[in-house]
Amino acid sequence: MAFESLTSKLQNVFKRLRGKGLLTEEDVKSAMKEVKMALLEADVNFKVVKQFVKSVQERAVGQDVLHGLNPGQMVIKIVNEEMVSLMGGTPVELPLKSGSEMTVIMLAGLQGAGKTTTAAKMAGQLKSKGRHPLLVACDVYRPAAIKQLQVNGERQGVEVFAMGDKNKPADIAKAAILHAKAHQQNVVILDTAGRLHVDEAMMQELKDIKAAVPVDATLLTVDAMTGQDAVNVAKTFADEAGIDGVILTKLDGDTRGGAALSIKAVTGKPIYFVGMGEKLGDLEPFYPDRMASRILGMGDVLSLIDKLGSAMDEDGMEDMKKRLKKKEFDFNDFLLSMDQMKKAGGLSSILGMIPGLGSKAADIEGMVDESAMARTRAIILSMTPKERSNPQLLNVSRKNRIAKGAGVDISEVNKLVKQYEQSRKMMKQFPASGKGMGGFGGLGKLGGLKLPF
Repeated sequence: MAFESLTSKLQNVFKRLRGKGLLTEEDVKSAMKEVKMALLEADVNFKVVKQFVKSVQERAVGQDVLHGLNPGQMVIKIVNEEMVSLMGGTPVELPLKSGSEMTVIMLAGLQGAGKTTTAAKMAGQLKSKGRHPLLVACDVYRPAAIKQLQVNGERQGVEVFAMGDKNKPADIAKAAILHAKAHQQNVVILDTAGRLHVDEAMMQELKDIKAAVPVDATLLTVDAMTGQDAVNVAKTFADEAGIDGVILTKLDGDTRGGAALSIKAVTGKPIYFVGMGEKLGDLEPFYPDRMASRILGMGDVLSLIDKLGSAMDEDGMEDMKKRLKKKEFDFNDFLLSMDQMKKAGGLSSILGMIPGLGSKAADIEGMVDESAMARTRAIILSMTPKERSNPQLLNVSRKNRIAKGAGVDISEVNKLVKQYEQSRKMMKQFPASGKGMGGFGGLGKLGGLKLPF
């Protein structure tokens, strides 16, 4: 999980600060020295780290902080504010035009940064918000690039405009604009060619496309896992071809996260989106304040709410809420909870956003037996609709049939039924407000999840 090591180190520093009654200037300098090392190890740009530490230290050694009621917390507050400022301060949005007016977005980047996948994700999200996007295959060099975009576009239910690999990208872009106008498509997303490294031909091609069609936003896709290389690539593109912003992909991977903290300061260009996985919903708007909270181990409640909200089946959730108010809970409800968690990106996607967990998220995730959850799902799907709705029907012969259908031993079925009974009794002790984890509360100990959600 991104920032895991950085979060852990910063939390250790802040823990020591909280334990002090009043902070001396030496305390602040010592803490900032540790923060500096943690940021450098996270692959944050050296000049950015130097300026960041200087800004925090200048604010933190003031009399109002050192003699405040809780100076340790004041230092943490200052670090948070400076980190938000470092990443751009306020979030930025795509410059989408209103109504039928066309918006043209060009995606650029090196090969392997996830540009083509990101283009399709963006198109799918825009479609879900009532826009009529068109994906345009302008990469005429990479083998199978056009086919990849067509496959991804089909998954999102978005048309892909292609003219093969014999035409110039600028000519393809011009033809795509005419096509979009004729078919009332109001967002055109140009998927341009990548290269293994930055070269003059790539930069000229981007300039040719911009000269041929009215591009409203040029977004550079960079791989967060390449660390400072991503920042260097972004600076080169910004200087040579001109970009309006950055999309940072693979931030869910085993990355130190330095690119997210450095790009805005080095290039002057904001981050528009971050890629947190392979699913459509895993392309998230970039909120500097939320990212800072996540990095500092304070959680990210707002992003969690957004993620859960987009995963909810509203009709199913309303039905579950009504049933919970009546103190009812069956295997259908549990199956719905499992599906919601899967749609929201799984447990790992959720844990890092919960306040207080921070670096502990990885340890908690290790408590989950994924194979047990898969077996649980198989067992429930092997039940008849009546059995799922009324678990009291589950006698020995029915359990044997379910075990056979799920490919498990009957002891697994008995264990699940016993856990269900325990969870049902536990739920009757709590008010069913429908709040909390957005419907995940019914998971209990079921399916290998040993946490008391």
